[in-house]
Amino acid sequence: MSKVIEITDQTFEQEVLNSDVPTEVDFWAPWCGPCLIVSPIYDQLAKEYDNFKFCKMNVDDNPETAARYQIQAIPMQMFFANGKRVDELLGSVPEQVIRSKVDDVLRRFTAE
Repeated sequence: MSKVIEITDQTFEQEVLNSDVPTEVDFWAPWCGPCLIVSPIYDQLAKEYDNFKFCKMNVDDNPETAARYQIQAIPMQMFFANGKRVDELLGSVPEQVIRSKVDDVLRRFTAE
């Protein structure tokens, strides 16, 4: 995919739920220190994986989707495939944990 896509309440369905590849959404806010720590990891992974979409959504600017998925703490990374939430990670976690989750989602949902 090459870069992280910034999404909104209005573009969430098209970019995430209707995506033809597994997708990660990083729910974040600019005032969140841990969010700023993990953001470069997603930027790097987006350059490496061409069969996986990486998105980010500012929860302050997009309250509808944040409420729909009951985001109560950030950073929250949710993984989607075939229009459904399939996994998640909460907090600032190491790159290897994120990479492992991406690989796992790819294994499970590209075989279908």
